[in-house]
Amino acid sequence: FAQKDVFQLKDLEKIAPKEKGITPMSVKEILQSLVDDGMVDTDRIGTSNYFWAFPSKALHARKHKLEELESQFAESSQKKEVLQKGIEKSKIGREDSAERAALLKELAALRQKKEQLKTEIDKYKECDPDVVEEMRQTNQVAKEAANRWTDNIFSIKSWAKRKFGFEESRIDKGFGIPEDLDYVD
Repeated sequence: FAQKDVFQLKDLEKIAPKEKGITPMSVKEILQSLVDDGMVDTDRIGTSNYFWAFPSKALHARKHKLEELESQFAESSQKKEVLQKGIEKSKIGREDSAERAALLKELAALRQKKEQLKTEIDKYKECDPDVVEEMRQTNQVAKEAANRWTDNIFSIKSWAKRKFGFEESRIDKGFGIPEDLDYVD
């Protein structure tokens, strides 16, 4: 800001240690950090990189940030007012009274009764016709799948008997197939 000029890295590596007391080895890292934070601008022109930071840009950035924060503040204030009005509006008709207290007590009792009824319904859920029908359909699918796998096993056993001439009892013993394997009825 002080010199209001454009610099190359090698110039900054000479100037920074003298004027600001920065070690020469860390100038590049600090400069990169400032570029990443948007406090210093950089551009590549030809084969050289140039760095600059003008006070007017910083001032402009601060003004922009201030405007942004002020607009957010105004927005939040307006939202707060709307919510306050909503609270006041919702309080109308909710003043504490004996009738309101009785209604709230009745509401709490009804909610508790609803929960009790729900738990009782859950006890008898197994007997629900929809649940029973769903279980029947699931059982049918499982039965068909079991029969399909049984059929696959019989097909493999038949193929192995024809191809290799093994006895059925030897195949059953070798693959751990029970002798009483049959289709599910």
